[in-house]
Amino acid sequence: METFFPLASYWWFYAAFGAFVLAMLALDLGVFHRKAHEVSFREAAGWSAVWIALALAFNAGFWWYASATFGEVEGRRLGLEFLAAYLIEKALSVDNLFVFAMVFSYFAVPARYQHRVLFFGILGALVLRAVFIAAGSALVQVHWVVVGFGVFLAVTGVKMALVPDRGIEPEKNLVIRAIRRLMPISPGFEEDRFVVVRNGVRTGTPLLVALAFVEFSDVVFALDSVPAVFAVSSEPLIVFTSNVFAILGLRSLYFLLAGSMHRFTYLRYGLAAVLVFVGLKMAWLNEAFGGKFPIGVSLGVIAGLVGASILASLLLAPRRRMA
Repeated sequence: METFFPLASYWWFYAAFGAFVLAMLALDLGVFHRKAHEVSFREAAGWSAVWIALALAFNAGFWWYASATFGEVEGRRLGLEFLAAYLIEKALSVDNLFVFAMVFSYFAVPARYQHRVLFFGILGALVLRAVFIAAGSALVQVHWVVVGFGVFLAVTGVKMALVPDRGIEPEKNLVIRAIRRLMPISPGFEEDRFVVVRNGVRTGTPLLVALAFVEFSDVVFALDSVPAVFAVSSEPLIVFTSNVFAILGLRSLYFLLAGSMHRFTYLRYGLAAVLVFVGLKMAWLNEAFGGKFPIGVSLGVIAGLVGASILASLLLAPRRRMA
């Protein structure tokens, strides 16, 4: 399947976008978070607004460029595909926030060090997502693979809705067990360091173990989110950029919602419904609508499902607790 933005022709864009991301990350860690500190609600809200504004500004610029290059009809479709992809990734990434909260609670990570863990966790996530997307862009060229991804997403959505969350069990995680076999782990934190040297022996800290679990959780979530984004767009450029913008805003979103995540009781059902919808889209709906389910309808369904689950959480959950 041919794309509008082949890597051979648009390598310069990927390079420029990568440089922009690295510059923003350097600004974040090197200037605004050079010293470890607890991220306030106001700071988190400011950064969340910045990342969302940057994503929407990119969407507008991308829409304009695509319209000028490929015509108004294709430009509108590609612009809406980016917006839908960003919304899917942003919605599904909320599940990561609950894992972050459980990891920090389990390992008793001090609030002033949590940003550092998330920074390097998301840096690793960006690399992993690039690998997943590169592999996915090749796999989605095969029809039966697309159908298989669709079925997998639909089944995952049903499982998310019906099977209760068991929480996390780091002691059973293979990655963490491997780290503990490779090097000793200190009993306490060593300020914001992941590894220290004691008597000539490299020793990991609990911060390193927490980082490993954050990275592992992103691999698990990427198995759902990357195929889900491919359900609304077959353009690797759209899939990659929408993933990057959603991931970059994860840290600020976590600190923004850290104290109120318990209120979103019904959000998991909305996310489950999104997975079922995009799974059906890949496995059946695209084919039923002549190869491409209307992107405007997809965007409306996804926004409606997520919005309804958030609204239900805010309105119905408090009444249930009071009853």
